[in-house]
Parts: sequence; C-alpha cells; structure tokens
Amino acid sequence: MAALMNLRQMSVLQRSVWNHFSRVSRNIATSKKNSEAAATSAPTASHQSCGDEEPKNWVSYGFDYKNESDDVNAHHASFFFSVTLCLVFGSFMWAYAPDVHMRDWAQREAFLELRRRENNGYPPISPNYIDPKTIQLPDEEDICDVEIII
Repeated sequence: MAALMNLRQMSVLQRSVWNHFSRVSRNIATSKKNSEAAATSAPTASHQSCGDEEPKNWVSYGFDYKNESDDVNAHHASFFFSVTLCLVFGSFMWAYAPDVHMRDWAQREAFLELRRRENNGYPPISPNYIDPKTIQLPDEEDICDVEIII
C-alpha cells in the first residue's frame, strides 16, 4: 500500500523509470534450479499399436458411471434444459405474463373515473360517498360511556 502511495506522488518521468526497472527486475533469476529444464518425448496415438487405449482420468458428473460420452451428453442436456429453458424462458414468461390480479386495469379505470369527474365539474372524491339520509347513527345515551378516539 505504501508503494502505491509513493507511486501516486511520483512525477511522470519518475514513474516511467520506476516501471522500466520493475519490469527488468522480474527477469532476474535467483536460483539455479529455475534455469534447469528437462524434456521427454511422450508417446502419441500414432506410436500406439493394437488399439489398446490407456484409461483416462475421468470423473463422472453423476449421470452415467460406465460411459463417459453418455455422462457428458446427459450433463450438457440437463444444464441446457435447466438454465436455458427454465431460467431464461421462465423469467421471460414471468416478466411478460398478463396481469392476473388486474392491478393495471384497476389503475386505468381509476384514472378514467377521475378524468370523467373533473370534466363534469365534480370533486375527485365525493364527501357524501354514502347518502347521509341512509345512515342511522346511535343516540347520545348509547355512546356516552364509549371512548372515541379521533
């Protein structure tokens, strides 16, 4: 972290010199073991005779424990169907499915009703939504002991 802070405070010329020497210093060998290399020739398919193949180092995906190609094909097919069909097309269908709860319809109808009431000169919501003549309120004697919280 301190090297980054120092690099930030350097001028452009100092940074270019610092970058040059940092690249050069990476190529310096510190051990004799790194310069030693051994090469061997591996047998290829043309060198093998009798068609006997060595068993490969194969780990099954869990679909077929006997045949590698069937196992790989089942693995690819299951992931294709689960990812492509279920996730991609399933999320597409979920996003573009029709509104089954009719939320959009209710909001559209509310806007149409507000526009109609404004054009006719009515208030947006009538204060007498229910006709006051049809409401029967209790007498004062019936509600005198009841606490009313407004």
